[in-house]
Amino acid sequence: MTDRVPNILLINCDDLGYGDLGCYGSHQNTTPAIDRLAAEGLRLTDFYVASPVCSPSRAALMTGSLPPRVGFGEFDGEAVLFPGMRFGLAPGEETIASVLRGAGYATAMIGKWHCGDQREFLPTRHGFDTFFGLPYSNDMGLMSHAGQRTGTVPLPLLAGDDVVELQPAMAALTERYTAAAVRLLQEHRDRPFFLYLAHLHPHLPHITPERFQHGSQNGVYGAAVEYIDWSTDVLLRELDRLGLAESTIVVFTSDNGSRVAGEGGSNAPLRGTKRTNFEGGVRVPCLVRWPGHVPAGSTSAAVTSAMDLLPTLAGVAGAELAADRVRDGHDVRDLWQDPQHARSPHRVLPYYWRNELEAVRKGRWKLHVRRHEPPVGDVTELYDLVDDPGETTDLAGTHPEVVRDLMAEVQQVRLRCGDAHTGAPGQDMRPVGIVDDPRPLAVHDPAHPYLVALYDGPAG
Repeated sequence: MTDRVPNILLINCDDLGYGDLGCYGSHQNTTPAIDRLAAEGLRLTDFYVASPVCSPSRAALMTGSLPPRVGFGEFDGEAVLFPGMRFGLAPGEETIASVLRGAGYATAMIGKWHCGDQREFLPTRHGFDTFFGLPYSNDMGLMSHAGQRTGTVPLPLLAGDDVVELQPAMAALTERYTAAAVRLLQEHRDRPFFLYLAHLHPHLPHITPERFQHGSQNGVYGAAVEYIDWSTDVLLRELDRLGLAESTIVVFTSDNGSRVAGEGGSNAPLRGTKRTNFEGGVRVPCLVRWPGHVPAGSTSAAVTSAMDLLPTLAGVAGAELAADRVRDGHDVRDLWQDPQHARSPHRVLPYYWRNELEAVRKGRWKLHVRRHEPPVGDVTELYDLVDDPGETTDLAGTHPEVVRDLMAEVQQVRLRCGDAHTGAPGQDMRPVGIVDDPRPLAVHDPAHPYLVALYDGPAG
């Protein structure tokens, strides 16, 4: 152990569900390397993302702020960013990467960004020294599904701000990402680093090497999960080989719940899926390993959030956060280091869909007040998430005093953070980044010798 600040490896999966890992109860997917993280660190059972879809969830993780607070509630009527849109994370936003770079860290991102594909919004403009990966989801390239072509632009692979390949072989991307991550570990072994590895799996389409398809007991979805586990195994072994395991914080999580719909994913025992504000859409796995600081094999049911990562990692690095803005995350180092006794700093946790508040959690209780999926409209549903994490039994009729208390909290959240449904503007809100002349990073050229003409599979 040295006195220097710890390295940080943040692994974020795409659409990985609460019940998709062995350490969270899966009997379908084999995940020994990820389960090793749980055995050697902390497993958070009540860890939330700030949105049940990609772009707003990732912006919240990066900024420590609710999506509506940074203008990431919706984008010209869409819930996520699409190629060539004019929106992105505003240049003035403080991110995990910019904070850590300011504290002397080497910062690198590999994988899926999805916070804006215009040059002004790319990772290298938000604190990352280097970037290698996709600007958005892997299903946003040229694809074929059920005999129909989908997508209008080829999928671009970027190095820094430059497109270096179009329509890359998707089955090889995780291997390429992992090799790039290993090189970064080797290059920065003598300097504190922050590496953000954002996997493309298990988002649709599920295209993996045959090795994982043949070994999976859960079809193509299980193959995608086990491809992630393979990558995790490689990186953990490299940290061991370089003598960096003791001085590196590893955080493993997902951007939202599984899409499921019969494709092999699992949010069990939670209700709901990606794109919903039931627990299955927004409560995701999170593992934290930090030898000597986080107790091995520990578990915490305290409510924590992806928005906590910015203030927590800034605290670990001894970095100063800008004092001119409101954030919704908290420094949870005490909870990481003493999970048996530390309490959640989240008195009330809001659940947003786009710019509308749909639910709040306070302690064991969760109150739904709005639903965007059919039947759309106002609701009053109360669930005890300790006894009923699957949200099967509505207790609003038998606990009216709890409903009244949480409705008062709903009004306070609307006042602070806004609610498009009621017209509440919120306080301390910051604008999304906008460019006047947006252009896609690539356009379809029928004469181009794409390595993969059309990806095969449904969109996500």
